[in-house]
Amino acid sequence: MSKTIAINAGSSSLKWQIFAMPEETIIAKGIVERIGLPESIFTIKYGNGEVYNRVLDILDHDIAVNMLLEQLIALNIIRSFDEIKGAGHRVVAGGETFQDSIIIDQAVLEKIESLAEFAPLHNPAEAKVIRVFERLLPKTTNVAVFDTSFHTTMPEVNYLYSIPTEYYDKYKVRKYGAHGTSHRYVALRAAKMLGKPIEELKLITCHIGNGVSITAIENGKSIDTSMGFTPLAGTTMGTRSGDIDPSLLAYLMEKLEMTDMNEMIDLLNRKSGLLGISQISSDMRDLEENPDPKAQLAVQIFADRIRKYIGSYFATLNGADAIIFTAGIGENDRKMRQRIISGLSWFGCELDPQRNEAQAVETIISTEDSKVKVLLVPTDEELMIARDVEKLTK
Repeated sequence: MSKTIAINAGSSSLKWQIFAMPEETIIAKGIVERIGLPESIFTIKYGNGEVYNRVLDILDHDIAVNMLLEQLIALNIIRSFDEIKGAGHRVVAGGETFQDSIIIDQAVLEKIESLAEFAPLHNPAEAKVIRVFERLLPKTTNVAVFDTSFHTTMPEVNYLYSIPTEYYDKYKVRKYGAHGTSHRYVALRAAKMLGKPIEELKLITCHIGNGVSITAIENGKSIDTSMGFTPLAGTTMGTRSGDIDPSLLAYLMEKLEMTDMNEMIDLLNRKSGLLGISQISSDMRDLEENPDPKAQLAVQIFADRIRKYIGSYFATLNGADAIIFTAGIGENDRKMRQRIISGLSWFGCELDPQRNEAQAVETIISTEDSKVKVLLVPTDEELMIARDVEKLTK
């Protein structure tokens, strides 16, 4: 029995699971939340319902990984790092270079780092995590699983921008999307829950966490998705602006006396979204019950932008069989789900208030007579990652 660790490094989180493979049995799992924010939450679940939990300031992903590996030994989850034969790493941006998962060597890692311009909040953190694993677990095979690969099925009409096509030909400027592993997983689970082949379904999957992406899926394939050339595009997010008029950038740069476009991109990636609107926090849990008008405005804008994308994908798909909520906010925030669906009743979406109380379980949360089913499906990107590691290491 070999052990595989699946690592999912988000912009402010580090989720992981250790599996016994090929049985796909979970040995331990955990998450580090609010990385880079005060009072980060470090959690490990293992054994017979045992939980290790600490609240402390964790400044970056490097510290989070070191803490994780130390505690795996300290809690006797593993006796030595040699037990971990494979490590699968979620990588957001693979560009057109990586259309499938791949074993990581130095050339692959350098290419992942060079693709950071496509995902400035993610690829650098993910590359750093991979390097930490290579240093601490030198005998472990590292595999990269790319968020963008699921979206390579998008047609040209949806992935090309309305700019001179020579820029795509020369520089591969196009929509790439993100969260593909999550969208792929929840779509497959939704098909099982609905009792239909995925090839016969039209689905709108909503990955709603600190980062947010909405995807239109037809016949099991990604047709369109809200994130674009980088994960900055799309809906309002924790610290990211989402879609914005490009002319505004030149206007603001002049007013703020900025001369470096990278400074503006950093502002849009790290200081905007919920944080920028509220001036309080990027974490929805800090805002929803806060009576401050700016906090409540941020919550309303967050829901509004998601609702608009869902509505547009009803048009893209010419109707949908189901809407699926997943990821941290999507799985756990009943109020946000209600805010979003309440504006879609014209399409035949109706939530059952009692069912919508559910958190982080697979269930249908719409009413029996809802024309469009609304599903809650906890994502399991880690399992998808572990399966790809198993396939490649064989």
